[in-house]
Amino acid sequence: MSLTMSGLTPDSAHLPTRAVRILVADDHEVMRLGIRNLLESVANWSVYAEAKSGREAVDIALLSSPDIIIMDITMPEMNGLEAAARIAAERPDIPVIMFSLHLSEDVVGRFKTGTIRGAVAKSEAARDLLEAVRSVLAGGTFFPEKHSQAAAE
Repeated sequence: MSLTMSGLTPDSAHLPTRAVRILVADDHEVMRLGIRNLLESVANWSVYAEAKSGREAVDIALLSSPDIIIMDITMPEMNGLEAAARIAAERPDIPVIMFSLHLSEDVVGRFKTGTIRGAVAKSEAARDLLEAVRSVLAGGTFFPEKHSQAAAE
């Protein structure tokens, strides 16, 4: 039996074999679908649950322990920052990436601690979201240095 497998590169040989379970929380269905499609383009990544409100995100996260949460800031019932704080109070090991149109320097500066391990502007999702998830899953963080004008609006 050979340990060499065709098609594997040195990088792919270290990919996790277990699926990464991702919770996506955003109140817009079309946005959730787009995020799902982008995230599930990566082998072994699965959006196993979606939440339409901050309260629903808290309930799902505490019951099912996702590997990572992508969370919109502006949602009904409870905003994403409040939801992340409630999740952190009981499960600080579940990392959250904030995902919003509203990523001013002031907002990002307020959540560079604790369970919030990253931030991605919706306008930059195609460029930054996969990198942010990879960084956070590897134990790092992902906070944009500068924000585009559209992301700050």
